[in-house]
Amino acid sequence: MRRRRRSEILVQANPNLAASLANDIKQTYTYKEIVVPRHGLTMVKMRESAQKSLFYIGEVLVTEAKVEIQGEIGIGIIQGMHDEVATQLAIIDAAYNAQLPETLSWTDTLEAAEAEINRKKIRQQAELMETKVNFETMDV
Repeated sequence: MRRRRRSEILVQANPNLAASLANDIKQTYTYKEIVVPRHGLTMVKMRESAQKSLFYIGEVLVTEAKVEIQGEIGIGIIQGMHDEVATQLAIIDAAYNAQLPETLSWTDTLEAAEAEINRKKIRQQAELMETKVNFETMDV
């Protein structure tokens, strides 16, 4: 599973999921904090739909952390001020980079969490569509 997809699942899913996976690694392996969680600003890129050109819409506050497990570095970045979550994401990333055996069983867990996220999005979209106004029938 690619880092981007994995990170999106971990950020959007139940916060206990990232904590649980990171705790699995912390119980077995030692990790070294290279960069303690710190706050910063990052530029957000958007694509302008008409001309298809990229531009920066503004800045967003993020928390970044870096850890090392068995010589492999993991990075965790999350929007907002979430020091603990950034560290958890970094530990999970380092575990994947180090190809630790625990990561093999995580794929099913992450895919199940992704399916639940998609179900919630579909439910929310259906609720929004119920409130949609049909302007064609308003002329009567």
